Amino acid sequence: MDLVNHLEGRLLFAVPKKGRLLSASLNLLEGADIQFRRENRLDIALVKNLPIALVFLPAADIPTFVGEGRVDLGITGFDQVREHDAGVRALAQARRQSGEWTPEEDAKPRGCETVMELGFGACRLQVQVPAKGEYVDGKDLIGKNIGTSFVHLAEEYFSRLELEQDGLANGDATPLTGRKLRTKIIELSGSVEAACALGVADGIVDLVESGETMKAAGLKAIDTVVDSSAILIRSKAPSNQALVDLIAARIGGVITAQRYVLCQYNIPRTSLPEATKITPGKRAPTITSLEEEGWVAVSAMVEKKRLAPVMDDLASVGATDILVLDIHNTRGS
Repeated sequence: MDLVNHLEGRLLFAVPKKGRLLSASLNLLEGADIQFRRENRLDIALVKNLPIALVFLPAADIPTFVGEGRVDLGITGFDQVREHDAGVRALAQARRQSGEWTPEEDAKPRGCETVMELGFGACRLQVQVPAKGEYVDGKDLIGKNIGTSFVHLAEEYFSRLELEQDGLANGDATPLTGRKLRTKIIELSGSVEAACALGVADGIVDLVESGETMKAAGLKAIDTVVDSSAILIRSKAPSNQALVDLIAARIGGVITAQRYVLCQYNIPRTSLPEATKITPGKRAPTITSLEEEGWVAVSAMVEKKRLAPVMDDLASVGATDILVLDIHNTRGS
């Protein structure tokens, strides 16, 4: 099979090929009825029921491919997008300072846009130091060795701290001024949490999910650089905007269905104002008159995490026959 020819006319959708985001991403695609078969762990899979090709890439590379317009859509972490954007800013500044930047580069539709948050993969990119050490905040690490795989975000973070320390901060979120960074950023591709114990670094900038790995390595967090979770991103110049919108609508429907259930109950009309305060619905509740005089039936979407107290409150204002139904999919905002 000539794969290049088969990709012709297909929208390219990047998915993490491994790691903490892969399983949830595949579940999301299944819920959106994006049907594919990944042969022999290949990095490209053709979708059967839509003109889409899935491209399996490292999560850290996805913002680059989407931002350069090589791929139309992608699932990755917000932390990876921020790291990519910080790298683009650093490169652009270096090229401008060297006189290599051209007006044509400003005109290119580079970069990626966030379509929606996906509700999984929550973590934090944090500054971590030995738990029994002397460092208590980020400024204590100025001039020290910092190990990280998030080189550009770490450089921006410590550049900002150094400017503040020198009394030169101006509120700019990206204070890269061409000054040489006193703090040494050491790029590590894996096992970043071991850097302090092995004497490679005084502190690290690394992702924290549950915090167990950090604690096991004898570390503690002293600051947060980025709060992150999985997001759907798109190119600023997608090859097929209508198909991008269709996929986004499907994925949005799956996410809504995962977050909400449908709550139905009967209640006297006189108690309806109190009940609808408890279940206002995603937009508004659906209210239907019953055959029995003075009674109505109410249907409303309720967040799963609030379900138990909502049912308790409904019962306390006179609701009866309270039912909860799962939502498998939905459309609309």
